[in-house]
Amino acid sequence: MSLYERIEIGDELPALDVPLTRSLIVASAIASRDYQDVHHDPGLAVERGSKDVFMNILTTNGFVGRFVTDWAGPDASIRKIAIKLGVPNYPGDVMRLTGNVVAKHDGAVEIAVRGANALGDHVTGTVTVELP
Repeated sequence: MSLYERIEIGDELPALDVPLTRSLIVASAIASRDYQDVHHDPGLAVERGSKDVFMNILTTNGFVGRFVTDWAGPDASIRKIAIKLGVPNYPGDVMRLTGNVVAKHDGAVEIAVRGANALGDHVTGTVTVELP
């Protein structure tokens, strides 16, 4: 029986905890070519109204993709990621990614995802992944 056949609507994915270090936030912003100062300069981030540097959306998107593909396996293909940002991810916190299967159709699985930290929901949305 294939993975797709074994999956049922309502199945929960194993949670993924992402420790939010200053190094992770700064390095991932630079790696994704997001040079906005609020992602790497604490002084300027505070000057612009934030309490510290915070994670950029490209990094969040990458962690959402990793969360789903860790569960789906190396032969899975992400077809769509639709996310919405909420509260910031600041250094010193942990983002916990959780999700569950909400739909199945034609070899694809739709997963509702949530990434939360101590302030609330950092990211919510859905990911559609095609399974072999």
